[in-house]
Amino acid sequence: MTRYEELLQSLPQNPKTWLVTGVAGFIGSNLLETLLKLDQTVIGLDNFATGYQHNLDEVQSLVTAEQWARFRFIEGDIRNLDDCRKACEGVNYVLHQAALGSVPRSINDPITTNATNIDGFLNMLVAARDAKVDSFTYAASSSTYGDHPGLPKVEDVIGKPLSPYAVTKYVNELYADVFAKTYGFNTIGLRYFNVFGKRQDPDGAYAAVIPKWTAAMIQGEPVYINGDGETSRDFCYIDNTVQANLLAATAQSADARNQVYNVAVGDRTTLNELLGVIKEKLEANSLMVKSLVQYQNARLGDVQHSQASIGKIKSRLGYDPFFKAAEGLEESIKWYLSKKNVNGTKK
Repeated sequence: MTRYEELLQSLPQNPKTWLVTGVAGFIGSNLLETLLKLDQTVIGLDNFATGYQHNLDEVQSLVTAEQWARFRFIEGDIRNLDDCRKACEGVNYVLHQAALGSVPRSINDPITTNATNIDGFLNMLVAARDAKVDSFTYAASSSTYGDHPGLPKVEDVIGKPLSPYAVTKYVNELYADVFAKTYGFNTIGLRYFNVFGKRQDPDGAYAAVIPKWTAAMIQGEPVYINGDGETSRDFCYIDNTVQANLLAATAQSADARNQVYNVAVGDRTTLNELLGVIKEKLEANSLMVKSLVQYQNARLGDVQHSQASIGKIKSRLGYDPFFKAAEGLEESIKWYLSKKNVNGTKK
């Protein structure tokens, strides 16, 4: 039995109170769903900048009324310290997911990205420290590796940031390290590598590639590829990411705490390969794909290749990614096909 399987058995017997920031977002709502199904008490904080009420509504439809009653939602903003303090009251574990993602968004609007990802992060650290929470797990990013060309990416070897977004996520790690050393505050950063899965928004200028392409193929619209399609990524299904968060939050050993970890599967898929797999999975579900593929200029701030070493998170946290990219795509596509209005998810 893996450490995660043991945790899934033990948590319902010893329920805790969890704070999930960005709870109405893609990753936050999946964490909420898992925690409620484990009979935990969850406080959720969100300002709906990138999250949606329909994500919360879907979670409510997937849990029992008794489980849903254990959820308390606070509409607030991490840039407001009072909102952060209110959310942290009586909390055991913080899962800090709230942020403004997207490299292109940060290039277009670095000020708002900085205010949310750095000022908001510091507010959450202070509020959680003052509330004396047991642990503070936060969403870091693979963008921190910047221009370092080495593969696979190893946690203690990084390059220079290539975007304002990458700068903000690296500053998060620096602040967390300072809080650990200065205040004895327990933090763990999770460097996410291209997380995907159900409830990931296919709409908007900053939509991630998998939901965007899946929606386009379902509707017969063009699929746009940045660059020549040979850019590669370590695509990580959402259930793996949820596992990493729960393992990090409950880690007890001293060598596991106050660290940063890659969250990925340790593999690489090119965009051209990804396109083929999505098409194959859709056609396996009786949908004939007629979308035209159009190549365009590579995006500013993007790295050419990304692949994680996951040795550290496996050895120190007991992480064991159950879903490879293809398996996660199969689950994701089932979810997108179950939605009658794939591009109209902001209902």
